[in-house]
Amino acid sequence: MAKTGVLSSDPTVRAKAVELKKELQRLVRTIVDDDDYSIHAIDRAKDALCALRGLIMFNKRSSPATFKLREAVPCPEEFKCPLSNQLMRDPVILASGQTYDRPFIQKWLNAGNRTCPRTQQVLSHTILTPNHLIREMISQWCKSQGIELPNPVQCGREEGITEAECDRFFSLLDKLSAAVPEQKEAAKELRLLTKKVPSFRALFGESVDAITQLLTPLTRCNSQSGVHPDLQEDVITTLLNLSIHDSNKKLVAETPMVVPLLMEALRSGTIETRSNAAATLFTLSALDSNKVLIGKSGVLKPLIDLLDEGHPLTMKDVASAIFNLCIIHENKARAVRDGAVSVILKKIVDGVHVDELLAILAMLSTHQRAIEEMGELGAVPCLLRIVRESNCERNKENCIAILHTVCLNDRTKWKALKEEEISYGTISKLAQDGTSRSKRKANGILERLRRAINITHTA
Repeated sequence: MAKTGVLSSDPTVRAKAVELKKELQRLVRTIVDDDDYSIHAIDRAKDALCALRGLIMFNKRSSPATFKLREAVPCPEEFKCPLSNQLMRDPVILASGQTYDRPFIQKWLNAGNRTCPRTQQVLSHTILTPNHLIREMISQWCKSQGIELPNPVQCGREEGITEAECDRFFSLLDKLSAAVPEQKEAAKELRLLTKKVPSFRALFGESVDAITQLLTPLTRCNSQSGVHPDLQEDVITTLLNLSIHDSNKKLVAETPMVVPLLMEALRSGTIETRSNAAATLFTLSALDSNKVLIGKSGVLKPLIDLLDEGHPLTMKDVASAIFNLCIIHENKARAVRDGAVSVILKKIVDGVHVDELLAILAMLSTHQRAIEEMGELGAVPCLLRIVRESNCERNKENCIAILHTVCLNDRTKWKALKEEEISYGTISKLAQDGTSRSKRKANGILERLRRAINITHTA
């Protein structure tokens, strides 16, 4: 006796199954054979497989006379997701009060949207709450139609956060507007949470005015007594933790008062506060748009002043922040105007963080006034000594790049370069043994010096 398939009882269902199998076969072949397949292909294959499973289950539960294909059953509008226009499998409530199917609204939120798709209302948070009532109503309706409701698709946040944690988060934000003891307690806890739990960093970016609320203790303090140092340190360090999260960088930098408060922290905070303020500016300036915004604020001056103070705990973060900001040309001009060249040269002569500061000086050397200052401050002998004595190829490269620019712009320094070459052969050695960039710059200087000698002899 021939074995009957699970879909042999209904020709319509069989035809539908054959169609789904062909589609599934085509999609699987694309995924397996094509290295450049899209996520969309995987989603469609998953949908086809689920639909095929559904047909089998429906066929088992329904006779040919009473079975109705899922597509033929009109679904009540209140059971459809507004985004997919399909029957919801996992209905959830958005902050606006609207209900959506979890996979579709999660995709909307993951794309960076912070409004309700239906009402356009700005969301106070992005926590999705299961709508148990609607799910139960959908389940009852499916049973009455002989339809099996598929299991919800697990498409939650990559870094989940519970409703209890969310409530705790908003409770802590509220405490930041209370008396100082409660502010200190809340700020300390937020500092620890944003350090240890990445989802709390994300929650700041997803909650309207959360960053502004975080700053409340610093913006509303009594001007006579000032802000408590520990409270300022905790708030600034929390800002640093938030800025590590890539999605927060733009939001943090563009929140009013963030950059001014960071500038104030650079001037008047504890050493750790000042160091963390500089680290926050470094992290935020990873975005080019933030480099422009932060540079315009006047922050380079307090950074350079802090560099000049030379506290060991702050130097690395300050140098990193200045370097990042000076990648764009307009900030180079600001740094030169605010005295960066003299401060950096002084630190290099003293042997302090030479690697980082040479990198900044090389970057500033594309600015004409910076080159003039280097000449006036006696940078050439210092740079030649580093090329001659250093074992660090990167430092030699930065020094010779600066010297090359000096050579092009200031003929009065040719004598010092020529004497160095005669006494030690410093430039020739680098032209032979340096990095490719060092060789190119060293050969450029040597060519200039040779031309100068030839011109002198001809004269």
